[in-house]
Amino acid sequence: MATISQSFEGGQRDPMTRERTFYFRMSLVFLIAAIAGFGFFFAIGVSSFHSPWWVHTHAVTMVGFLGLYVMQTWLVARGDLALHRRLGILVAGWCIWLVAFGCWTITRTIAQGRIAPFFTPSFFLMMDWLNMAVFAALAGSALLLRMRSDWHKRLMFGAMLSLMSVAWGRLILPQFFDQRAIVLVLVVLLAHLGVAMRFDRRVHGQVHPAHYWTGGALLVWIAVTFTLAGRPSVIAYASSFAG
Repeated sequence: MATISQSFEGGQRDPMTRERTFYFRMSLVFLIAAIAGFGFFFAIGVSSFHSPWWVHTHAVTMVGFLGLYVMQTWLVARGDLALHRRLGILVAGWCIWLVAFGCWTITRTIAQGRIAPFFTPSFFLMMDWLNMAVFAALAGSALLLRMRSDWHKRLMFGAMLSLMSVAWGRLILPQFFDQRAIVLVLVVLLAHLGVAMRFDRRVHGQVHPAHYWTGGALLVWIAVTFTLAGRPSVIAYASSFAG
């Protein structure tokens, strides 16, 4: 493990520059996907500016985090590590707020009957709560390993990737009108991860283990969602939020 870590932290300047540029470009891909996903929901009339205050607050929270992620990768790409580290304090606090308010918003969405018609309340609850758990685990690990840049940037990439399920879900799920199509969202997320793995192998000669942790977390997220969502106790619990 030490040898692997050293191979990613050391090396010539050119591979590191390419790596920093790569993650900044991937952040722009995330930004484009988010604009497309949420723009599509506005276009078909599912989302609107007349939504309750907590929907707007949740949207600002998510968009704000995406903006911070793009900014952080840009700062690293241009070599401004000092500002990147100072903003990291804000990012850490934002992560806590995102998870706490996100989990509350999920239950509120069920309570007000605002979930998409192709979701059952139990599936929606498990899918989104577990997604928050995956984000918290990956982002928390990234922050704890902030002094090991190879792990830090890849785990934060994984955390951001988990959130992108929301954007890709808006683009994919309405086409099938079936909650089981979340598997296709997973395929798209793993395709993004595959690009990052391929970059590692091409530039560093091996895939960093952090990417395997991200892939495993995403697979567990979907597997556990399908496993738990149909259980009577979970169905009853999810229904309790709807009164």
